[in-house]
Amino acid sequence: MELIVADDPSAVGRMAADEIAKHMSGRREFRLGVATGSSPLATYVSLAENHRTLFDTVDINAFALDEYIGLPQGSPATYRQTLLQTFARPLGLPDEALHTPDAWAPDPHAAARRYDELVRDAAVDLQLLGIGVNGHIGFNEPFSSLSSRTHVAELTEQTRRDNSRFFPSLSEVPTHCITQGVGTILNAATLLLVAHGAAKADALADAILGPVTWACPASALQLHPDVIIIADIQAAMKLINAGPAATPRQPART
Repeated sequence: MELIVADDPSAVGRMAADEIAKHMSGRREFRLGVATGSSPLATYVSLAENHRTLFDTVDINAFALDEYIGLPQGSPATYRQTLLQTFARPLGLPDEALHTPDAWAPDPHAAARRYDELVRDAAVDLQLLGIGVNGHIGFNEPFSSLSSRTHVAELTEQTRRDNSRFFPSLSEVPTHCITQGVGTILNAATLLLVAHGAAKADALADAILGPVTWACPASALQLHPDVIIIADIQAAMKLINAGPAATPRQPART
């Protein structure tokens, strides 16, 4: 596990985009796991600004972590539409290159199983992740199984409140979703987690320094052989204060 701390919070997205580009370089095909929420937005902007040519030369398939259940298909609040607008189209990718769970299927549990098979067979090369204030990754909330596969999940009230900024009101935030399970996420060859702000400091410290536990799903990253964490100094403060065991590599550029 490698921790990279950016003194300048605005550099996190660019550094993450550079890591993705580095992993893509020299490849004919690349399978990229993409995330939603606020954490990866700067990464997508930097990819479009600095690495679009690379996306023109590599055969890209992207796989979303999750999708809400209960929103109208095509609603701008769906994660598919969000990723089309923030990730795929700015990079010139065709819509069909973005794969998302079918949250509108008559049987969402069967749809989750089909999506898990799709992601498994694709063999994701790099999975981009954020982390919730309660330690969730994807929509794997605390006390989710650390070996879980893609499944239908119920969102906690904390997560619904956190996501309410994307909706007119809290009452309109969905209560359920289809999400890749922790076990599914861990199948990716490389995991790249980005974290911004003091609100993520406790969760990030628990994920890296705490025990591997259901109480902090992101702690499962400790079980993976190739993890890169890029955080601003506020998100990483408790790691820095923990001493030599958590000393990060300082980036060559900030």
